[in-house]
Amino acid sequence: MKTLKNIPITKIQRASKLVQTGAKVGVNYLKYYGDKMVNPIADAKERLDESNATDIYDSLKDLKGSALKLAQMLSMEKNILPQAYVDKFSLSQFSVPPLSAPLVMKTFKKSFGKFPNEIFDNFNSEAENAASIGQVHRAFKDGNSLAIKIQYPGVADSILSDLAMVKPIAMKMFNIKGEHSDVYFKEVEGKLLEETNYLLEIEQSLEVVAACSHIPNLKFPKYYKEWSSQQIITMDWMEGIHLSEFTKINTNQDLANTLGQALWDFYLYQMHILKKVHADPHPGNFLVSEEKKLIAIDFGCMKTIPEAFYKPYFELFNKDILEDSKLFNNKLLELEILRKEDTKEEVDFFTNMFHDVLSFFTQPFREETFDFSDPNFFDKIAAIGERYFKDTRTRNMNANRGSRHFIYMNRTFFGLFNLMFDLKAKNIKIENFKSL
Repeated sequence: MKTLKNIPITKIQRASKLVQTGAKVGVNYLKYYGDKMVNPIADAKERLDESNATDIYDSLKDLKGSALKLAQMLSMEKNILPQAYVDKFSLSQFSVPPLSAPLVMKTFKKSFGKFPNEIFDNFNSEAENAASIGQVHRAFKDGNSLAIKIQYPGVADSILSDLAMVKPIAMKMFNIKGEHSDVYFKEVEGKLLEETNYLLEIEQSLEVVAACSHIPNLKFPKYYKEWSSQQIITMDWMEGIHLSEFTKINTNQDLANTLGQALWDFYLYQMHILKKVHADPHPGNFLVSEEKKLIAIDFGCMKTIPEAFYKPYFELFNKDILEDSKLFNNKLLELEILRKEDTKEEVDFFTNMFHDVLSFFTQPFREETFDFSDPNFFDKIAAIGERYFKDTRTRNMNANRGSRHFIYMNRTFFGLFNLMFDLKAKNIKIENFKSL
C-alpha cells in the first residue's frame, strides 16, 4: 500500500481537494447520462454509484481526519446509502493509506523528544493498519508486544473547517433544516474533538477496562500512560482478526452466540450501569482472539448518558408506555421529539412515525431471548425507516426532532444491532447484564 508524505492541513488545501472530487463526480454524471441512453437505467445507476463512491472515498482517504470519519459513520447507514457507497466507505474502518515513516518519526519527536527506537526495543516504521484519525504500528518493549496508535498531523485543527464543508451535504442527507441544526452539529463537533484527544482516550480506556473486565468472553488490551501523549497511545498488541473478517468465515453457531452475548452484555452494561457507552460500534473496533474471545479496542468516542435523557429514552422501550397514547406523547415531549408549538398535523405525523419505529426497534427488549440473525426483523425496521425518509411530509416539515443525545445513542444501537446481525447471534439473553 502506498504511504502519504503529507496530508492537506489548511482549509484551502482541504477545500481544493473536495472541489477536485466534485469535478470528478460531475464527469461521472455526464457519463451516466450517456450510459442510460443505451443501457438499462438500473445498470447505469449502479455504475454511477460505483464510480462516485470510488472517487469520493479516494479523496477522503487522502484527507483523513473528520472527513474520513464521516465516511466511516456513513458506512454504517446501510439503509440510507447505495450498497456501492457502503462497501467502499467501510474500508475507512481499518484500511486506508498510512503516513510515511518520516512523518511518524516527526510525531514521536514532537511528543516525547525522542524517536521511537530510543523508547522501544524494536519499532516497525511500517503501519500495521490505518484508519480515519490515526494509524497503528507494532513495537516491542521488555519482551512485551505493543500496539502504538499515532494520530495524523493536523487532524484536530481541521475538524471545524471539515464540518463546515460537509455540513450542507449532511443536512441534505439527513433532512436537517436550518432551525435548531447547530445543536446537533455541536454534538458531533464535540465528539470528534474528543476523539483527537488521546490523553482523554487513555483515561476512558482505563475506566472501561476497570468496569467491564468481569464480563465473560470479553478481553481488553492493557494501556500504558507513560508511553502515551496527546497524539500517541501505547497499548498491548492483541492478536486476532477483525470482526468483519470473522463473520465472513465463521460456521460455528455456538461461537457466534457466545461472542454475540459478550458484545450485547458489554453494551447493555455500559448503558444501564455505567451510563456511559462506547459510541463507535463498527467492526474495526472489535477483534476475535485465537482463544475465541471478543476483544474491544478504541475508546476515543464515549457518550455520557444524562439521567434526564436516560429515563424517558429507555421508558419508551416499555410496552405499557408504547400502548398508552398519553404516556407515550409525554415521553416524546420530554425527549424533544414533539414540541408544544407543533400543529396537530405535526403531532399526529411524528407520533405515528416514532410509534411505528419504536414498536419494531424495541422488540428485543420485550423478550427474554432474541434471535439477531432473523433478517425479517431488520427488513421491517429498514422498510419503516425508508418509508418515512422518502415521505414528502418528512421533508416539508421541520424534521429536526429529538434531543441532541439521540445522535450517538441511536448510532450506538443501530451499530450494535448491525454487529449482532453480522454475527448471526441467536438466543441472546437480553437482560443477562443484570446478573454479571
